[in-house]
Amino acid sequence: MGVRRRIAADAGTAAVRAWLDAPPESRTGLPRPVLATAVRYALEELSEAAEGNSVEVRVPPFGVAQCVEGPRHTRGTPPNVVEMDAQTWLGLATGVLPWAEARAAGSVGASGLRADLSAHLPLFGPV
Repeated sequence: MGVRRRIAADAGTAAVRAWLDAPPESRTGLPRPVLATAVRYALEELSEAAEGNSVEVRVPPFGVAQCVEGPRHTRGTPPNVVEMDAQTWLGLATGVLPWAEARAAGSVGASGLRADLSAHLPLFGPV
């Protein structure tokens, strides 16, 4: 089916690169448009890499993505939800932060049988 892209690959890659290039202690201080672009681009990449509609990944306030094959939900709260902040999401997407470590630290909220994204992360090799 394919993912409907909103972020151009060059703009998304540049935003992810800006996040990676920033010193870890300065990543929260990136300009909001750069952070938003990086998060949304990574969500689009996840939706393409793990195409499906059984898991909803939420990164408030920047975006949400549907991914992973399985039963589709149509109304109400989906049975499989993963939620985290932008810094955690970009850490997972780039491989800076391992899934198990993020879960153990309580940085990721995940509910449902299909809510383990470790098989789909990281999304990016060298950017």
